[in-house]
Amino acid sequence: MTQATPIDIPARSATRNLTTALADIKLAHSVFALPFALLAAFLAASPFSNWARFSGQLTLILCCMVLARTWAMLLNRLADRRIDADNPRTARRALAAGRLSPRAGWTIASLCALLFLAVCAAFLLIYDNPWPITLAPLVLAWLALYAYTKRFTFLCHFFLGSALAISPIAAVIAINPAHLAMSATSLAFSAPISPTAIAVAFLALFVLLWVAGFDIAYALQDLDFDRSTGLHSVPARFGWRGALWIARALHTLAFTALILAINTAPPLNTITYAAAALVAALLIYEHIVLTKRGVAGIPMAFFTLNGFISLALGAAGITDTLM
Repeated sequence: MTQATPIDIPARSATRNLTTALADIKLAHSVFALPFALLAAFLAASPFSNWARFSGQLTLILCCMVLARTWAMLLNRLADRRIDADNPRTARRALAAGRLSPRAGWTIASLCALLFLAVCAAFLLIYDNPWPITLAPLVLAWLALYAYTKRFTFLCHFFLGSALAISPIAAVIAINPAHLAMSATSLAFSAPISPTAIAVAFLALFVLLWVAGFDIAYALQDLDFDRSTGLHSVPARFGWRGALWIARALHTLAFTALILAINTAPPLNTITYAAAALVAALLIYEHIVLTKRGVAGIPMAFFTLNGFISLALGAAGITDTLM
């Protein structure tokens, strides 16, 4: 039986910390934003002329998405570790329970932020696109802000929605910033705006409203805890029934934004409309589940149904774009 060397022990500790952190923030939940970033990237690149270039850009976008989400989620866990420890629902989270130290959490989060900046810089070095690295610090700061919003505003759900909504816009900037540059010029001179830019703006609006709606439903679990500790949320402010009606209204507006996005984007057609019909059915079913099952229906409504929504829309939109 071999003994661990002094070098092996820190390496094992670092691996254990990283595994614990990734398991705690549920890396698989990147599915909520990633399909929309990929769809926007395909829209920005269409018609396709250089697949090798586009494949490299997609790889960098995937890395950025994972790194940015990990940074945001770890910062959220670090900011809330004492609050989470007092909440029975969240007391088992790694930082709250002490399985991951704050120092380790900050180390991993900082490393993700640095890697995110490095990947954004690669767009400049490889593709001569300065915008990702120019805007990267602002993106990291905005993602970090969400972790503290429930301390001062019940609009925290919209901050979360905006954090995910910037992903399709960022993807367009990474693939073809000319779409947004031309749109800015068009606005200045009252000229027609790029249909792709309009479609992605509506897609971002859909993501913002959709995420804010289901996050309000998710926050119903903590209604009593938030009120007792002075934290802000829509359920704490408006109660169970009020929060559900606000979530329903937001999802109705989100579906409207989705239809506008599909109508505006030239490549999107029959398959995406079929996916939109499925989205409408899933959103209705989600609210039926919440109404009938209450808190018990939240895991299904939050994770399963919303995961299907993002995957279905992303896959359908990309298929239409390729066809």
